[in-house]
Amino acid sequence: MNTYLKFLPVLLLFISSCKDGKKEEAAEALKTGTETMASEESQSELLISPIEHATAVVQWGNTTIYIDPVGGAEVFAEYPKPDLILITDIHGDHYNIETIEGLDTSDAKIMVPQAVADLMPEQFATQIDVLNNGESKERFNILVEAIPMYNLREEAKNFHVKGRGNGYVLNLGDERIYFSGDTEDIPEMRALEDIDKAFVCMNLPYTMTVNSAADAVLEFKPKQVYPYHFRGRPDVSDVNQFASLVNSGNPDIEVVQLDWYPSEPY
Repeated sequence: MNTYLKFLPVLLLFISSCKDGKKEEAAEALKTGTETMASEESQSELLISPIEHATAVVQWGNTTIYIDPVGGAEVFAEYPKPDLILITDIHGDHYNIETIEGLDTSDAKIMVPQAVADLMPEQFATQIDVLNNGESKERFNILVEAIPMYNLREEAKNFHVKGRGNGYVLNLGDERIYFSGDTEDIPEMRALEDIDKAFVCMNLPYTMTVNSAADAVLEFKPKQVYPYHFRGRPDVSDVNQFASLVNSGNPDIEVVQLDWYPSEPY
């Protein structure tokens, strides 16, 4: 049976050299499910909260980012209203207009691929930033890069066609965080550089196998990898197998398992 770390949210404080006075705090943080890491350049707290499946909340200092907000506005009740919303694709596990309409988006920018922009009501027109694959835009001192996401297998190519959806790299101070969206182990993923945290999907038949995900991760070498988006129909990908493949291939890559399905038994 898969075993998951049961903590929500994950608190990541970046302080570049662990000074003696901080060592006890770091040890205590690990006991409580909080990771303490290093960076002098970025003093802002970074909290990454898994909501469910592909949906997450990223809090960086005073800025709050919603990734693929679905599930109804009520699931975000405990979080600050969004400053930035990123949507990867048109499918219902990534784009849900009822959820977005239920949120307080009065001060938010919404970054989306063109296919998502085409579906959004006119009321959001002034808030939308369209990013096509390979484009980038800075909002709230965060540079967002749009990374291609698509299928390679012939039997899956119609699920996610090249050019329609975006994965994203968020540049938060000196941290680069990658959310894959729905993709296979495409060349553009394998070519990523200097990724600190990678959120990588793995579910069939829609995205990629555990083996393909691990092989791609071993090529682009993020410091940490978070398996997410791993339930398919009906199967659940074996994230423990993924962790084993990554750890045996490169023990320097840390695999972090969060609870992406809190309402479902493991």
